[in-house]
Amino acid sequence: MRFLGIDYGTKRIGLAVSDESGRLAFPKGIILNDEKSLKKINVIITEENIAEVVIGESLDFKGEKNALWYKVENFINELKKKVRSPIQKQKEFLTSVEARTIEGKEKNNARKIKKEVNKKIDDSAAALILQRYLDQKNK
Repeated sequence: MRFLGIDYGTKRIGLAVSDESGRLAFPKGIILNDEKSLKKINVIITEENIAEVVIGESLDFKGEKNALWYKVENFINELKKKVRSPIQKQKEFLTSVEARTIEGKEKNNARKIKKEVNKKIDDSAAALILQRYLDQKNK
């Protein structure tokens, strides 16, 4: 059973897929968040034989809903209209910072990091979100 992880962003959407056993997550790619993004995700779900989708749930430092949370919810509602796979939420907190650290980049200082670097970590952040979900599921 394969899973698709999504790190939703207002400009880009990071994607990750699991292995067949649903134990390990791997970065898949990054797509632009535009009018074609839902269609592209649906194609990936079909091509990769995805059984379940996991999307990062954005919360603030207090664990409360933030401005992005509402956009993620709208995205989930639109995605549900396009795909048959169940959609799960996984709390995500600073996954982009963690992904940047893993990639060996400067950590905790997004303002100093070039835009090119930010583009490269969205799929790694999606893999972190998906891996956390898989770890909880496989306990």
